[in-house]
Amino acid sequence: MMNYCYECGTELVSRELDGEGMVSYCKTCRCFRFPIYSTAVSIIVLDPQKKRILLIQQYGRESNILVAGYVNRGESAESAVARELNEEIGINAVKIHFNRSEFFERSNTLMLNFTCIADSDSLEGLNTKEVDKAQWFTFEQAKAEIRPDSLARRFLLAYLSDIAGSGQEW
Repeated sequence: MMNYCYECGTELVSRELDGEGMVSYCKTCRCFRFPIYSTAVSIIVLDPQKKRILLIQQYGRESNILVAGYVNRGESAESAVARELNEEIGINAVKIHFNRSEFFERSNTLMLNFTCIADSDSLEGLNTKEVDKAQWFTFEQAKAEIRPDSLARRFLLAYLSDIAGSGQEW
């Protein structure tokens, strides 16, 4: 629950809202205030043959993570997946599939995880201002190479578990 109104700064109180339960309320604005948080996408990028997964390194860190980025105001999550992949790696998403979501407390962000098939496995268009390194890994290699104890790892392992259990690629 928020403590202060994001419009006027007044301390919020809890008030019953029909069908919603207890919700933060601003007595000054006379409005209910629902939580505000960022939304981002995390992407399991498959090569065109669906045999390898792309992992990246950013911000001078040596650990591998998934391609990710924030959803812009007015943009759909699927559009953000396509845009981020193109901006960071220089390749296009052919097919996009939603996997799952998880709230990431540290950055106050709802992370939406997707899988997409890339139109190319070329890394020649890599945006080195945003990504330090990008590399394709087999599924088993990706499991071993992804940053331990990370949200990226949880998303990747859940995806691999889902496809292993279903016998499907998605």
